[in-house]
Amino acid sequence: MSTRDVTHLSDFSKMDRGQDGAFNRPPSQFRDWIEQGSKFEPEKERYHLYVSYGCPWATRALIMRQLKGLEVFIPVTIVSPRIDEHGWPFANIDPFPGAEVDPLYSANHLKDIYLRVAPDYEGRFTVPVLYDKKTETIVNNESSEIIRIFNSAFNHLLSADKAKLDFYPEHLRKEIDELNTWVYDTVNNGVYKSGFAASQSAYEKAVYPLFESLDRLEKILDGKDYLIGNQLTEADIRLFVTIIRFDVAYHGQFKCNIRTIRYGYPAIHLWLRKLYWNIPAFQDTSKFEHIKAIYYSVKANNPRQIIPVGPIPNILPLDD
Repeated sequence: MSTRDVTHLSDFSKMDRGQDGAFNRPPSQFRDWIEQGSKFEPEKERYHLYVSYGCPWATRALIMRQLKGLEVFIPVTIVSPRIDEHGWPFANIDPFPGAEVDPLYSANHLKDIYLRVAPDYEGRFTVPVLYDKKTETIVNNESSEIIRIFNSAFNHLLSADKAKLDFYPEHLRKEIDELNTWVYDTVNNGVYKSGFAASQSAYEKAVYPLFESLDRLEKILDGKDYLIGNQLTEADIRLFVTIIRFDVAYHGQFKCNIRTIRYGYPAIHLWLRKLYWNIPAFQDTSKFEHIKAIYYSVKANNPRQIIPVGPIPNILPLDD
């Protein structure tokens, strides 16, 4: 394990913000691809996925992995959601229910995997991490790319019914990309820009566009089960992981409190519940205790570490 002090990369209290107090998310640094004929060939059990149930970006990958039937191809390890000054701990450091020990190197924190691969690494120690056991390196740590890898890279190894599932179909890609762009900026990342703002002006510059985009999404989803093309696409996956956390965490901890989803956005709320209650991959990967733990364990935002009991229930039934 590396002994280098990298807490400036893992401790939220040391998070670097601009002079205006705005939160700026650094880009992911591992951006390779799994594909036939490349150095990262699609192979059963060659790759390992590190995730947190609490993290929306990681849950994107878990949902796609389950939808495509990749569970037997790509094993997964769950880190504890209670981030400490060293980042994401494994269960041997923090035995949070559902967290696991690192099966590959018995690492204490996810940062140990990063530093094993790149001792001079200077990025954030984020999840998801798609790791190659064969070459002992990180293939990719960008969730938007990992879900596209999962969508198609293993199709030739999958059963016909799973292989034909395409959540980024050619005829809808332009529309998906356009929607993803503004949803990422103002919603997926918008909640973080609100929650991690260090000034009133930076907060307001984030929170108002967030709710303007939710208003826009409400109109898009009115009378519809899916965002684009009357079918489930990656756009739904990418939005779902933020919306399922909204009332539980972002509304309170991140001050995204102009409206709640369940009482302020009936179309989004119905879309959310249909995905959660009707498609197992969405419900199976939504672990509310992990979600609450990750956001309320950040001491910089919640010094007393009190976890709220509500909302009750975490998600309303579909027939409510």
